[in-house]
Formats: sequence, C-alpha cells, structure tokens
Amino acid sequence: MRLYADENFPLPVVAELRRLGHDVLTAFEDGRAHQAIVDEKVLRRSTTLERAVLTMNRIDFLHLHNTRPQHAGIILCTFDTDFAQQADRIHQSCIGLSEMSGKLIRVNRPN
Repeated sequence: MRLYADENFPLPVVAELRRLGHDVLTAFEDGRAHQAIVDEKVLRRSTTLERAVLTMNRIDFLHLHNTRPQHAGIILCTFDTDFAQQADRIHQSCIGLSEMSGKLIRVNRPN
C-alpha cells in the first residue's frame, strides 16, 4: 500500500509498516514538516501523490472525508504505544484492498 504519514504520525509505526512491505512517505521526507500545513492541504498532497494519508487527527480528517470524499484514502488511528501492534493492525486493515481511493479506514487501539 502507498501511504503518506502526516507529521504527527509515530515514526516507529512507519518503520514497522515499511518492514511489512508498505511504501510509506512521511511529511518530513516530503519536505513538509514543521510548517503548520493545514489538514486540507495534507490530504490534497497525499491525493496528488496517490497515497492514503495516515493520521492520528481523527476528528479533522473524518470531517474532510465527509466534505471532500475525492481523495486517495484516509486511515484514522488512535495512539498506541505498542507500535508494532499498531502497524500490524494497519497492515491487516489494508490486506485485500486493491484500491484505497475515497475510502476511510479506522484503526483503533484495542481496549
């Protein structure tokens, strides 16, 4: 899966997703970190790059999905200190998906 991690997404999860075979680009690697870029532009950038955005910013990106459903995909996550397990849950959510365009996936920390 081609993914775009926003600037607040945990790097250990990114590393584990890469180990699992996902193509993940971070906002930092894209030269867009520490610039206070608004969420709408992050989503637009990920869509331009044909990558689903990975984010912990659930409320704002859910709103963007509902108001601008033409995007490359959004994966909303809750924070989990077990980074490997979080990456595995994201990985499992993506297995079998041939296309993420316009989709919203929620990956929550287990209770």
